[in-house]
This record gives sequence, structure tokens and C-alpha cells, in this order.
Amino acid sequence: MSENQRLDADVIVVGAGPVGLTIANTLGLHGISVMLLEKGDALIDYPRAVGMDDECLRSIQGIGLVEQVQQHLTPYHWMRFVNASGRVYASIEPRTDEFGWSRRNAFNQPAVDVELLNGLKRFPNASVFLSSELESFEQDKDGVTLKIKKAGSPQTLRCRYLVGADGGRSVVRTQLGVGFGGFTDTSQWLVVDIRNDPLGVPYIYMHSDPKRPYVSVALPDGVRRFEFMVWEGETEEQITAPARMAELLGKVLPPGTDINKLDFIRKRVYTHNARIADRWKVGRVMLSGDAAHIMPVWQGQGYNTGMRDATNLAWKLAYVVKGLASDTLLETYNIERPPHAKAMIDLSVAAGRIFYPRNVFKAAFRDVSTWLLNQIPPVKRYFSEMRYKPMPFYSEGLVVHEKTPRKNSPVGRLFIQPRVRTQAGEVKLLDDVIGTGFALLAWGADPNYWLTPRSKAILAAMNARILTVKPVVQMQRRVDVSDATEVIGDEQLRLKDWFGEHPGSIALIRPDRFVAGIAFPVEINELLEAVAGKMGLNLDAARRPASTTLQEAA
Repeated sequence: MSENQRLDADVIVVGAGPVGLTIANTLGLHGISVMLLEKGDALIDYPRAVGMDDECLRSIQGIGLVEQVQQHLTPYHWMRFVNASGRVYASIEPRTDEFGWSRRNAFNQPAVDVELLNGLKRFPNASVFLSSELESFEQDKDGVTLKIKKAGSPQTLRCRYLVGADGGRSVVRTQLGVGFGGFTDTSQWLVVDIRNDPLGVPYIYMHSDPKRPYVSVALPDGVRRFEFMVWEGETEEQITAPARMAELLGKVLPPGTDINKLDFIRKRVYTHNARIADRWKVGRVMLSGDAAHIMPVWQGQGYNTGMRDATNLAWKLAYVVKGLASDTLLETYNIERPPHAKAMIDLSVAAGRIFYPRNVFKAAFRDVSTWLLNQIPPVKRYFSEMRYKPMPFYSEGLVVHEKTPRKNSPVGRLFIQPRVRTQAGEVKLLDDVIGTGFALLAWGADPNYWLTPRSKAILAAMNARILTVKPVVQMQRRVDVSDATEVIGDEQLRLKDWFGEHPGSIALIRPDRFVAGIAFPVEINELLEAVAGKMGLNLDAARRPASTTLQEAA
């Protein structure tokens, strides 16, 4: 029996949370056989995360589920920080759509998770097993063998690669023996989710009253979340008792509100953690999402950071499983993602310290300083537009930086996503035109004129589209481009602006929409050769017919 025949899946993902579901959908889209294991007998049906950013929504767009998910979110969802006197001392209101979507969105996580789960039904090469708990695993040079309990019965499974997306108490991480350094905050918070919103006001309000800080969050489908700080000595049983709940909510709801009419989804005390795994890849096993990092909630980045992990990892797994790239490509996941996750953890910790200072003197200093800073327009814009948010930047990994380092280089950063016009006259977001592979995107040049036969073979192995961008009024003029080059129109003139800001007129964009490199036409072959080397690209595998999936073989 061959190795391929005895595999249950190319990739097994443990944990059917949003990260695991996104990885499985991406692999399914690439034609990779994937099995998703979830120890619960159903997806979690109560809201956990409440904020989705534009990068995350772009990832969901990438797996073809954005239309289904949009109905479950509220776009342009601002966050307002309020002091004890009721003054809004900071308001985060980013209105940019540089990546194609609203930067801040409230969302209904259980409903979105269901859409991600249903999305797997599109793929005959994807399977989901609930009530399936991982007990142990062993890896060797060819794959990973898992011992699981499925509905209480022991089973053995075999795969090429294993992904642990099984949460902060990850069994995969624990069995790998990977450290999970950081700290646990001494403070605790009570989360109260109410199904019939008693306030109805939009946005998120962070009430920074030192007497009892609390958060009020408007969510889709008429759900309201409150979070109250729990003081030392208060137990979960005490603070969730009916009399204490009535006291807490009585201070944040209009006078005379009948607490008995509230439809509670859950009441739960939790602790904030700031931790990150020492390694995210050990041999054929990868960690992702909360299994790799957990952070305080104050910037709503735990969910979004996990989705960035999924988007970075899944396409690389697909290329390696297909034999198009070597393990060198998977190692770039361990190089690229941890530094940005650490930056998001640090931001979340800092935001928490500003939101709930432990004494009235620090609170007073914050109130005065923020009032003064709000009088300075550039400073106010810096915070309101979320310019303080660390954007993902890969200084190492699958990137080829310019020979002369530049402070604002686009290499290693997420490419913009404006609307473009196709030859058929349709106006679409850029990613919907590019597809699932790489893209060689040019302005003012036909890349095909400069490409050597080897470079064309590299691009074919990368599953790359070759596109030239023109002003819309010039789209039908083809005197300067070959038939092999696809022409798209710069509908919003944002691509012209982007290329005008950077030295180089051809950008190589990865499947996760990060810029792998930028070059002038005369340099393009050198860039492609360097990227191919960094990913261990296998041109021979690209020339072979695509292998059948395991389901088709069966």
C-alpha cells in the first residue's frame, strides 16, 4: 500500500474555531484534502470575539464567503473611550478602505462560524468530524499519526501535516512541549451577553470609571454585550447572583429598567492573558490562532490575529502538499507571523492600562493628557484613524527587499485592494480578479516582454496571473501589450498612486496579498528567481498533471 493510499487526509486541522475553519476552507479551495477535528459536538453558539477588521474580512473574501458573512456584521463600528464624568476622551473612527473593506466591524461570531462551516460543503476534499478529541500524535519524516476518540471510540488517523488550532489550552502545543511564555493579568472581568438589547445605541463604549470600569458593545441581531471589572475578593458566583446583576446593570441602563425582561445569553468571568508560543512550527506540526498566542481584548485583535495566521499558513501548506514548494516555504510561517502577533499583544496590553488605570490619580492624568492631545489635529487623527495599529510587516521570510533599503518600502506589507475594471466591463475588487495564486501586477509595462522562458515557468508553477494596469480610458488600447498579458482598468486611480509612491513598476503579490517584491521591468527576472529560491519552488512538479484528491482516489 502506497503512502498516498494510507493517508486519511493531506492535512488534519484540530479545532473548528474560526482559524481552523478558515484554514480548512483555504485548503479546500486549493484542492487539498483536509480533515477538521472538533472535540465538541457542535460549534460554540455564544459570542466570544466581537470585532472584525478589514484584513480579516479580506481573508474571508479570499475564501469566497464574504457575501454570506456580511449580513452578520455592522461596518464602520466606532470605539469610544469615556471617562467617569461622561466625556469622550478618545474615539477610534477609521474611515479608510485601503484593503477593500471597513477597518472596524462588529460581528455575530456564532453566525459567522456557521457560514465558515457551511462553506466547507463546497469541497469534496474537505471533511468535518465533531465529537472527535485528539489524544496524542507522533510525527515522522513522511507524516503524522494521530490517536483520537471519535464519539468515545478510539481511532487512528494519518496525514502529511497537522495544524493545531485548538485554542489557548492547546493539546497540540502541550504535546509538542512548546513553551507559552507571557503573563496572566491579575484583574478579572464579567462578560454579560443579552439577546434583547435594552439600549440599542450603536458603537462600542469603553467606560473608564475607576470605581468600576465597564464596556458596552452593540452587536448585530439585537445583541448587547456588557463587560464589568471584577474586584479582588468577588467570586463568579457572587457577581452573577440576581441581586448583584440587578445592581450592576441598574447603573448602566435607564432608570426603571425591568431586569427580569432581559434575555441573557451568558454570564461568565474571565481573565486576560498575554502569551505567545516559543515556536509555531515543529517538523510537520504547526500552531495557529489561540494555540500560538492569546492577548487581552482591548483592541479586538485576538480573533483578527488568528485569521492572519490562517491566511499566511494555509496557502503555503497547499503549495507544499502539491509538491510545488519545499518545507522552506512552511518555515517562513514561523519567521513571519510571531513578530506581528507579539506587536498586537503589546498594543492590547498598553490599551488596557490606559483604559482602566488602577487608581484615581492615574485616571485624572489620563483625562487631562487626552484632552490636551485632542486639541492637536494630527494627534487626534493618529488615534481616530488607528494609525497606531501595527500593520503586518515581514522583514524576513518570503520577501525580497530592494538592494537599497527604504524606510517606507512596500515589500513585506499588505498590498492595497482598490476596485478595478475588467475587459468585460465589470467593476470588481482587485482580489476577485487576481484569484487564488500569485499575481505579477504591472503599471506602464508589459511584463511578458521582459520575461525569460525560465521566469515564465516560475510564474506558471506559482499559479500566477500576469496583469498590466491602465487608466480606464486606455484599456482597449493594446499596442503596448501582448495577447498573453491581461489588462485591467484603474477604476479609482489608487494603483497609479501606489506605484507612483514606490521605485518599481512591477509588484509580485503573494496569495495572501503581501508584496513579495517590487522591481523595474529590467529587474523582474532576478526578482522571480530570488522568490522561487526562497520558497523552494519545484518546476518539475508544476509540469506534471495535477494529482487526484484522496476522495477521488477512493
